[in-house]
Amino acid sequence: MKSCTLIIAEAGVNHNGDLDMALELVDKAALAGADYIKFQTFNAENLTSASAKKASYQIRNTDNTENQLEMLQQLELSVDDHVAIMSRCAKKGISFLSTPFDMESLALLTDTFALPEIKLGSGELNNAPLLLAAGRTEAKIILSTGMGSLSEVEEALGVLAFAMCREGQPESRADFAKVLLDPAVWLVLAERVTLLHCTTEYPASIEEINLRAMETLRSAFGVRVGYSDHTLGEAVSLAAVALGACVVEKHFTLNRSLPGPDHSASLEPTELASLIHGVRTVEQALGTGIKQPGPAEVANRTMIRKSLLATRNLPAGHLLTLDDIAVKRPGEGITPMALWNTVGTVTSRDIVEGEAL
Repeated sequence: MKSCTLIIAEAGVNHNGDLDMALELVDKAALAGADYIKFQTFNAENLTSASAKKASYQIRNTDNTENQLEMLQQLELSVDDHVAIMSRCAKKGISFLSTPFDMESLALLTDTFALPEIKLGSGELNNAPLLLAAGRTEAKIILSTGMGSLSEVEEALGVLAFAMCREGQPESRADFAKVLLDPAVWLVLAERVTLLHCTTEYPASIEEINLRAMETLRSAFGVRVGYSDHTLGEAVSLAAVALGACVVEKHFTLNRSLPGPDHSASLEPTELASLIHGVRTVEQALGTGIKQPGPAEVANRTMIRKSLLATRNLPAGHLLTLDDIAVKRPGEGITPMALWNTVGTVTSRDIVEGEAL
């Protein structure tokens, strides 16, 4: 049976800067059955400049008069907030995960809190300094690849590989390609890195998902792959699981009508629970991949399959012809596959019409 897909409930900034709301998100994600709940760890001034404009989806869902810096300053989580959230996660039996957006935040998660895993967002795919610093930690890394080409993903893996397998600082960009020529580093990457296919838009339209690119990432790089889902609804996440995603990440909120940049493209708690149930159902349906009848099919085989029956009364010593034989249910006698082997043989006893040969 396929191993369980890890489900990341992406709370992100859907706490609106309110600790109580963040704790409630933990409760709801745990209740829904998620494996992880993920937040975002950042210092707004380290993340963006005052001149940075909002993305179009952020403009649609937030105050149009504020810039990106002003919006993000309201969404920061303090160190104490992190401690409280992680404590709640431990109490509720759900793993805590967060995305660092700057060096200070990365150090907080990997040094201060010693998280065994971190998630890097699509915006960091070309952020070589942060990738290098992340690779130098002991943490396993989940890296989203939205907005990236295959060559950009490869270069990002080169940065991580250099960090994980080489000492010192790179002398040039060429070092990232050079390190990937060593077969041993790919074993390290396969152990420590998971790539998530992603379409960076909120919500993402179905026509732009290109879910088969997830398999391209697996084939190209030989690492674990998954899907970070920004679409509305559950269908694409379920399709990703069917295609072999080992991780599915999905935004969720307490209420889609809340103000904030990501609420409108998120699942509500009951929808998150429905998605998780669907994922587990798909996993069960995937099975082992071995083509053989299951127990229920074996029980039904006799009634549903056919066998060779006599079309009329046949005496002992009769030489069987095609006209003597019908193919009908039940499947208790000779298989129809042996029809031509049966023609030309001689009956050893009297057989009545309709009897299995």
